[in-house]
Amino acid sequence: MTGLHPANLLTITRLVLAPLLFYLILYTGDRGVSWAAFGLGVAMASTDFFDGKVARRANAVTRSGAFLDPIADKVVVLGAGFCLVAVERYWWLPMTILAVRELGITAWRTRWLGDGIIIPARRSAKYKTFVQGVALAMAIMPWLADADLVIAIALWVATAFTVFTGIQYIRDGAAASDPAPTSDTTSTPAPVHPPIDE
Repeated sequence: MTGLHPANLLTITRLVLAPLLFYLILYTGDRGVSWAAFGLGVAMASTDFFDGKVARRANAVTRSGAFLDPIADKVVVLGAGFCLVAVERYWWLPMTILAVRELGITAWRTRWLGDGIIIPARRSAKYKTFVQGVALAMAIMPWLADADLVIAIALWVATAFTVFTGIQYIRDGAAASDPAPTSDTTSTPAPVHPPIDE
């Protein structure tokens, strides 16, 4: 059953553990800072690293996995981020900008896909997820409990990088939707990929 491949189970595990992470941020420690939240966050990040590695090594990259992985990333990043806003560890403005970008690009790529326009995933999108994860880990790490300026800078860096990758996708979509120039040569159609790694 390809839908229950170990790589997919790792992704599902990340989704299942997300509410526990949110609880730890909201109700333990000071403003979301605790070793319990940090340890769980690191463990969840490791599943994000290993699910893709396991799928590629087993040559079992599935559409379900390609769909679930970015969904899990968004649930964890946005959920944990807004929990940190609720406990006044994060400012609401950068998190709102980040959320608008994440949800907006997902909507745009879905629309483009419906029009038959394939926007390939960029490598920078994976870097974006990594930068977001580092910013979140810093925010809940007890060693940085009093480093409010450092935490704010890390969040703004993650937000800026997230917006930058969003602009890349908008430009890619605009370029892909332009009418192709007429030519006598026959081009090979692009393979259809699900909208992953946004």
